[in-house]
Amino acid sequence: MITKTNRKATRERRHVRVRRKISGTAECPRLCVYRSNKNLFVQVIDDVAANTLVSASTLDKEIKTKHANKEAAKEVGALIAKRALEKNIDTVVFDRGGYIYHGVVKELAEAAREAGLKF
Repeated sequence: MITKTNRKATRERRHVRVRRKISGTAECPRLCVYRSNKNLFVQVIDDVAANTLVSASTLDKEIKTKHANKEAAKEVGALIAKRALEKNIDTVVFDRGGYIYHGVVKELAEAAREAGLKF
């Protein structure tokens, strides 16, 4: 019998596997990506203090594209980098959240790098 793979469970397993190795500190926080069907959310997190330092999403007023596509990912990546640099955060650890480094996640990462974040 052929069974259909549960993509959400597979992504969550990958995310747990990655989170065993990646942790954000105050000096080098974690840039966490969450992608839903409609929106894109990004946070810069200090895991030691369990504190979100900076966040951005497609729901913000500064973002013109209101979908989870590549154009919106470029805007969100630039916005998160700008907000992080305002708080003197220039180096982060990239946490792709179990998603494949392709498409929206790749565009977001490249836009954040171009805007000044180092990872």
